Amino acid sequence: MTKDGLLKSIAETGYNVGFGAKKHFATYDIVEKAPGWIGFISLAVGILSLVFEGLSAKLPSACLTIAGVVALYIAFYDRDKGKYERAGKEMTQLFNQLRDLYRQVQADADLKVSAGSLGLIEGRFYEVAISKQILFSDWYAHYKFFAQHQIEWIDEQKHFTWRDQVPLSFRACLIAVAFLVVSAVVVAGISYWRA
Repeated sequence: MTKDGLLKSIAETGYNVGFGAKKHFATYDIVEKAPGWIGFISLAVGILSLVFEGLSAKLPSACLTIAGVVALYIAFYDRDKGKYERAGKEMTQLFNQLRDLYRQVQADADLKVSAGSLGLIEGRFYEVAISKQILFSDWYAHYKFFAQHQIEWIDEQKHFTWRDQVPLSFRACLIAVAFLVVSAVVVAGISYWRA
C-alpha cells in the first residue's frame, strides 16, 4: 500500500469511527435527556392549559399524547444507555489513535506497521459498535460530528461538503415539510378567494 493510499484509508476509518462515536453519544444523550424535556414540556402545557383554553383543545392534547408515546419508546433504551456511553468513549479513544496514526504516516512512519495498526483499530471498532441506535440519532450525530469533533485531518482526504454535513433523510424531511406548508398556503388562498 502506498503512503497516499494508507492516509486515505486511515481518514475513511477515522470518519467511520468518529461518526460512530458521536452516534453512540447521540443515542445516549437522547435517552438521557429527552424524557426529562418531554415531562417538563407536558407539565408546562398542562399548567398553561388552565389559563389558556386553546391549549386544552384536541390538537395540543393529541400532541402531548404522542409525546408520551415517544417517551415510552425512548424508555426501551434506558437500561442500555450506559453501554452507549462506554462505546462512545472507547470509539473516541480509537478516533484519537487514528488521528495520531495519520500524523505518524504523514511523518513517514513504516507503512507496513502502520497498516497493521489500522487493522487492529478497525477490528476493535467493530467489536465495540452497537448496531441498534435510537431514531434520529443519525441527525444528531451529524451535528455532533461536524460541529464538535476536530476533523480537519479527515477533511484533508475526504473534502467534506454541505451534502456530507446534512443527512439526506433530514433534507428529504425539510422538502416534505416545505411542500406541505406551501400546499396548505395554496389551499387556504384558494378557499379565501372563493369565499
